[in-house]
Amino acid sequence: MKIKTGREGAAAKAGHNLVLEATSWDGTVEIGDNPSVKLSVDPGSIEVREGSGGAKPLTDDDKADIVKSTKEKVLGSSQISFESSDVKIDNGSMNVSGNLSVAGGSDSITVPLTVGDDGTVSGSVQLSQSKFGIKQFKALMGALKVTDTVEVELEAKLPTA
Repeated sequence: MKIKTGREGAAAKAGHNLVLEATSWDGTVEIGDNPSVKLSVDPGSIEVREGSGGAKPLTDDDKADIVKSTKEKVLGSSQISFESSDVKIDNGSMNVSGNLSVAGGSDSITVPLTVGDDGTVSGSVQLSQSKFGIKQFKALMGALKVTDTVEVELEAKLPTA
């Protein structure tokens, strides 16, 4: 699972567009008469995979600071969870609607997913951090901000029966 962030503000050129990855997460997909999808993500497992743009390349110290800020100031320690309320399946694609809980806030979302012939499930969704009560992370006295909208990408392989 990857989270892609952007940057804005007067000092946006100094910051980086980030690709973060949740390395500890679990999900279940039930197909049949009552299809459902559940997902749980450990926010403490989020790591910085890359940073593009910026006045200078990201250092290991920069990455450690980003991870620390993400845990302490943005996401906290509450599990990120999703539980579907409706799943529509049609010819290798799924539209999954449900409740996403992040950082103590929750909102209803719909995620379009595709299922490949090899059992790979993939999709992406744009999320507004403010809908979950998350304030935009700011630096340089507010002149650099993480954009409110982030993109979450998911790719997983379904087990074979």
